[in-house]
Amino acid sequence: MGCGASKWKDPGVVRRGRPRSVGEVVVFLPGLRVPRTVDFPQSLGDHLDTSTVERLSALRATVVTMAMQESAMALKPRRRTTRHGGSGTANLLQALEEYLPVLLGLVKESSDLRNKVQFVWANQEDDSEETSMADAWYEVLSVLHLMAMVCFLQANSLLLPRSYGDGQGPRVSEESRRATVDVFLKAAGYLDCAVNQVLPQIPPEKRRALPVDLVEGNLKALSLQGLGQGVDMQLGLAIDNPKATLAVKRRLACEMVKYWQQIKDSIPELPLSDGWAKKHTLFVKWKYAEAKAAAYYFHGLILDEGNTEKSQEMAISSLQASEEFLKESKRASKAFHSTPPTSRSDPDKCHTCGTKQFRSDVFCWQV
Repeated sequence: MGCGASKWKDPGVVRRGRPRSVGEVVVFLPGLRVPRTVDFPQSLGDHLDTSTVERLSALRATVVTMAMQESAMALKPRRRTTRHGGSGTANLLQALEEYLPVLLGLVKESSDLRNKVQFVWANQEDDSEETSMADAWYEVLSVLHLMAMVCFLQANSLLLPRSYGDGQGPRVSEESRRATVDVFLKAAGYLDCAVNQVLPQIPPEKRRALPVDLVEGNLKALSLQGLGQGVDMQLGLAIDNPKATLAVKRRLACEMVKYWQQIKDSIPELPLSDGWAKKHTLFVKWKYAEAKAAAYYFHGLILDEGNTEKSQEMAISSLQASEEFLKESKRASKAFHSTPPTSRSDPDKCHTCGTKQFRSDVFCWQV
């Protein structure tokens, strides 16, 4: 498992070899799964026309090249990004979108053809661990997973605080936050399709041989994470909008609680000796507690508007509960960022305004 890595640009620091830090984390995701080269002509040359085989080969070769480049860049601490997530991820996503329909044509062409090609993929976090499977549906599953991970990388880049030369300090713009909502929804859609449309096509014995990144629980958890973080962005925008009511903010916070509860229940149990598994567990714990803190906070503010003694007492109880969940989220956040590979974060500093307040990844409110 891994993190979408982004960090403040520091031109005075040059590192060599694999980084020991993943940088500042906004979006958690597994390490990219990278496809290995496949010889389509040898496997399909006698079964499909030459033009189709050549098109498959060309499209997949482009995906392999771009995925390897993006994987190499993701492991570098000084990754270059543009305001909209970097041309590398955009080009890779486009290449995957062009390859996927041609690949689906292969799996639907004939049940015999789907098992003719041995597809090989490896995770960037451990190149020695490759998964090979002679099933085109496995390739479809891997492509959808990679498309979702590329979306998460784009979201992470969009949420990296930037300086705008206006003297207000680095922050995440409203434009970037709005853009991430669509990116998160797109990632969730790819993963939902993988779970409900593709996994059932793979025989049970092959499903048991899938790598941990592609097991149903992880795919569901990441799909829900896309939905949860999309709502996270919407709540941040609502907080900044003076026209948004407390009821709207509470509803969004409660939706976040629902999604992070489902994520916690979906993640399969993995050995915590695996650093990435421990880091993922802490990330979910952090975001779940943070969502509950927000939900109780806004609920308390609504109760505080009541004129009865009982509503006032309930408001105090809700705000006290929010304070306790806030403390829990801060502890989980610090544990997450200090767990190897370490990541930099100021758990008390809002990315948007830079002030020392109760912060989510991209917004803040005071308790």
